[in-house]
This record gives sequence, structure tokens and C-alpha cells, in this order.
Amino acid sequence: MNLIDIQNISKRYGDHQALDNISFAIPDNSIFGLLGPNGAGKTTLIRIITQIIMSDQGEVLFNGVKLDPEHIRQIGYLPEERGLYKKMKVGEQLLYLAQLKGMEKREAVTKIKHWLKKLEISSWSNKAIEDLSKGMQQKIQFIATVVHEPSLIILDEPFSGFDPVNANLIKDEIFELREKGATVIFSTHRMESVEELCDDIALINHSKLVISGKKGDIKNQYRDNTFITEHIGDELRPLAGVEVLSVLKKGELVKTELKLDEGIGVNDLVTHITSQSTLVSLNEKIPSINDIFISTVNPSGHE
Repeated sequence: MNLIDIQNISKRYGDHQALDNISFAIPDNSIFGLLGPNGAGKTTLIRIITQIIMSDQGEVLFNGVKLDPEHIRQIGYLPEERGLYKKMKVGEQLLYLAQLKGMEKREAVTKIKHWLKKLEISSWSNKAIEDLSKGMQQKIQFIATVVHEPSLIILDEPFSGFDPVNANLIKDEIFELREKGATVIFSTHRMESVEELCDDIALINHSKLVISGKKGDIKNQYRDNTFITEHIGDELRPLAGVEVLSVLKKGELVKTELKLDEGIGVNDLVTHITSQSTLVSLNEKIPSINDIFISTVNPSGHE
């Protein structure tokens, strides 16, 4: 089942086409990576989902129902451009934002205390926002995003300003939120985080959808019959149908990256290697999300 269905969404600002007939689904109870270079249209799509702006064409379905203002309380949004009231105290700020999402004061206070303790910042409840570090303010915004237990959580570059320890802390919380039933839209330029966190992805480039689906399925689609082998001995002799992409020697160990033509099988490669050296390992090179992103967004390889 899908929590969000994006159906033929288009949006134009003057002469600029921000989104061009975008359609894809975001599965319920998943972590969904919304990817694309700067200016691709990701933020515009997020603003349409959160009803900050309206699309020119198409519609968004929330649990099968056309998106309407009542759905706002089921959404938590952490924008890339942060916004907290600098003079307000942490506790007051969180209570104010929780009540804007419809929470009763008593429930909000209880859950805010829970989250402050969970993120190890209980002692900061009476501190002014302006006295907090960037990373600490980021934790406060994260709490404000999730405290009302939304069905959909949208995180735009959520790890900005975090050191590795706190980034891992937030990653653990994202996994736990999904386990409790939330769906997370995760927008970032950090492809290693996409590899680690996301179940499904969509890639937008120049206002158009170019990739969408299960992360594993997409990686399989981009496999190109490239293998990495390690053997002991001299460099491999040439073999018809096998392109040597790189060779790295370390003592007697030779690491070679090879690309096989369609007519060449793995068994042919193993026979070729073992006929002249001692095979240590042979593994297919599965493309990373970063590889796929670069090859799709910048296929020429030029800036």
C-alpha cells in the first residue's frame, strides 16, 4: 500500500518549469529517498506535498484520498532552511510548535520531555535557542518535526550540522520511527546515507522523473557486468571480450577491475585467471547509488 501517490504533478514559475508531469508512489512504512541535483525540483515537490504551494497540474493522494488541509497535521516537515525563534526557550518553542500541530498541552509536555531525554538534551529545556550550537538546534528541530507522531515525516538534509555521533543517533531514530509505522521522505545529497537508510528512491533531474522504485531493483538495473578480481601472480593476459578497466599491484597481489562482454561468462573468466595465477577472490561490482546518481545526472562526465 502507498501512503503517497504523486500523479502527473507539474509546476511552473514564470518561464521556469520546476516539475514536469511527475508521477511515482511512496510506499507506506518506508524510508523513501528523494534525490536530485540542486534546482531539480525536489523542494518544489516537497512544498506541494506539504501544501505550502499548489501544483499547476496533477494531484497528490494521501492514503488514497486527495490531499487536503486536514492532512497537514499528519505530516512532519524538517526543511533544509531551518527556522526557530532565537529568543524563545527550547521547551517553550517545542510546546508552541506541538500545539500548532493540534496536540493538547499536557500530552505535548510529556512527549517533549521524552524526546529531550531520548536525544540527551534534557538540561537544555530552559536555554534560549540562540545559546545552542547548530547541531543542538538541529536536534530541537528534529523533535519539533516528529513530536506529534505524524504518519509522514519529510526530512530535507537532516544531518546538516551534525557530528558523526549525533548523525548516527538521528539515523537510529529514523529507523525506529519507521518501525513504529511512519513513512519518511528523505531528501539529501549524501548518497552514502541513501545507501544506508532508504528502501525506495526517486531521482528528479531538470524537472523530470528519471528513476523511481526499490533501491535494490534500481541497482540491479544498472549492473554492467563489471567484476573485481584479486589474484597472486603477474598481470592477466588479454582475453577477447574482456576489457581491463584498472590494475592495482600490492606485492604479489594483483587487483584488477574487468568488464565482460555479453558473450563472456564468469566461468570463462575464472578459467582464464586460474590458468595463469592463483585466484584469491572474484566479485561482481554492484553500482552504488552515488554511481547511478552521477551517471544519470551527468552522463557525459563533464562539469
